[in-house]
Amino acid sequence: MTHDWWTRLYADDQPDAGRTAAADSLDDRFEAAARALDHGRGGLPGRRGPTGPAGPAGSPRRVDDRPPPPGREPSAWPEADPDRLEQLAPDTELDGADYGALTVRTVSVRGDSARLRGRPRHDALLTARFGAGDDALLLLAVAGSDPGASSGQRAARTACHRIAEAVGRSHAGLLDDVRAGRRGALKSGLGRLTGRGLGAPHRPAGDGDRDRAGHLGRPGRDDADRTAERAAWLRCLLLPVDPRCRTRLFFGAGPGGLFRLRDGAWDDIEPEAAAGPVPVTPGGTRPSGPPVVPPFRFRAAVARPGDTLLLCGPGLSEPLRGAPELARELAARWAGDVPGPAAFLTDVQLPVEGHAADRTAAAVWES
Repeated sequence: MTHDWWTRLYADDQPDAGRTAAADSLDDRFEAAARALDHGRGGLPGRRGPTGPAGPAGSPRRVDDRPPPPGREPSAWPEADPDRLEQLAPDTELDGADYGALTVRTVSVRGDSARLRGRPRHDALLTARFGAGDDALLLLAVAGSDPGASSGQRAARTACHRIAEAVGRSHAGLLDDVRAGRRGALKSGLGRLTGRGLGAPHRPAGDGDRDRAGHLGRPGRDDADRTAERAAWLRCLLLPVDPRCRTRLFFGAGPGGLFRLRDGAWDDIEPEAAAGPVPVTPGGTRPSGPPVVPPFRFRAAVARPGDTLLLCGPGLSEPLRGAPELARELAARWAGDVPGPAAFLTDVQLPVEGHAADRTAAAVWES
């Protein structure tokens, strides 16, 4: 005999079973969770509570593009496309390492504006070690896509990966050039790498160019990998682990900042921009608009014990330059012991009114 249990379960003439009498039931757990949320946030999203309309009490409601109040916690995820899940990025990335005289902290966090509106983070971060022992070379790379890019941070992530692949393949030669002080060779080669990482076509090195970085990367794949959206900026630090080599290399293109904290005071050591490469379209013609790749920047500096080097994107460099109180607060916090990763995240997120963009930073403490 076949029992049509589904029909009988949902039939109109069947009585409602009502609330279960069992202790610690699903009903009990739901009510406990609801009470906890009502107490802490003014009600469950979508439910009316003592605070009135649906949603957390005090949530700002904006219909314009003004920056939201600073200091928001993550509140809304971006909408996901099931066919493009590779575009998803977490709200925050955090990393750190300790290599004798070097202590590194890195973070990339979604800005208050993106958190409020459920938009993706457009900054990307990559940390890598190539080699071992005193022959190791650390790469810290940060990049950002245009805030209007539909692909989120994918273009920025691609730029970081291109640079890391190229540096990793020839890290031993790069380290030799750093130790030998071949700054001219490094500057020319890393300039080409930066252009390639941001999407500019590869230009073969001249016969007389003997720099180590000139042959890095694989032009065939890079030239073929053309996307409509490209990273807007890319900035990198190369750090030899060898304690006898205190040279620190910065290179990149686009907005952002390079700062040094020495003796309790900040120095803006952003290098002057050189002439940037003019890209060529896949059809072989020069574009009529402005260059895709911003002017290249390069600096080789010798670190001292006690220095703190800060590399960051525009989301942090702009408030650092425009809000003296933020610079003073970070100098005070970082003048003593190196902060742990969680404390570093808190420091980088210090709110500044009117600055709600993603914040991405890599800091190096020298001892």
